[in-house]
Amino acid sequence: MKIDLIISADDIKKEKVIDKSVVVIDMLRATSVIVTAMNNGCDEVIPVVTIEEALSIADKDREKYILGGERKALKIEGFDCSNSPLEYTSQVVANKTLVITTSNGTRAIKGSEGARNILIGALINAKAVAEKLIKLNNDIVIINAGTYGQFSIDDFICSGYIIDCILKEKQFELTDIAKTAHYLYNKSPNLEFIKSASHFKRIEELKLQEDLKYCCKRDIIGRVPEYKEGRIRLFDNLSE
Repeated sequence: MKIDLIISADDIKKEKVIDKSVVVIDMLRATSVIVTAMNNGCDEVIPVVTIEEALSIADKDREKYILGGERKALKIEGFDCSNSPLEYTSQVVANKTLVITTSNGTRAIKGSEGARNILIGALINAKAVAEKLIKLNNDIVIINAGTYGQFSIDDFICSGYIIDCILKEKQFELTDIAKTAHYLYNKSPNLEFIKSASHFKRIEELKLQEDLKYCCKRDIIGRVPEYKEGRIRLFDNLSE
């Protein structure tokens, strides 16, 4: 079995993901938000591409739905929450449905449709993601959301860490790009190189250092959300 990697939402091709087990990574910050919200009792997450679609869903029942997301790393006017995982506490999300739209992450999730499984991953649940992928026992494609269609160091190193967790338990054949992600992670196991990422610097400029500290924590959550039929939920048997 193989592990492949796609470097941005713009580079997803259906033939690359069809019938594969996919994990989507946008660690700064969309997938960190989704994993955190689900861990804090959110019923489900509906990822959408446009602001208009998000509003049309949430306006059906503003008691049930929470609007979250960003454009250019900033909160969207009229939304309840930004793209900071620290906002998605149990008091805010428990028993609610989050409707989220972001510049990169939600496009990557929607673009992965056609895969056998679509898992939501970040550093904060990386080891749990690796364990689920091993159990699924299928070819793997790791999709980096990237930043506005471009390669992003942060997602790439997160991918390398997930690959490292997988290889410690089971052997997979790696494509060249997957080998490179694994190699880069091993050259920066303390994650210091993530600070070189342009998107990391953008979030620093916005004085969101606490978001960065949180998103760069490893394995603090043991749950793996899955996207299926337009919604992200926690599935006990995760398509096994």
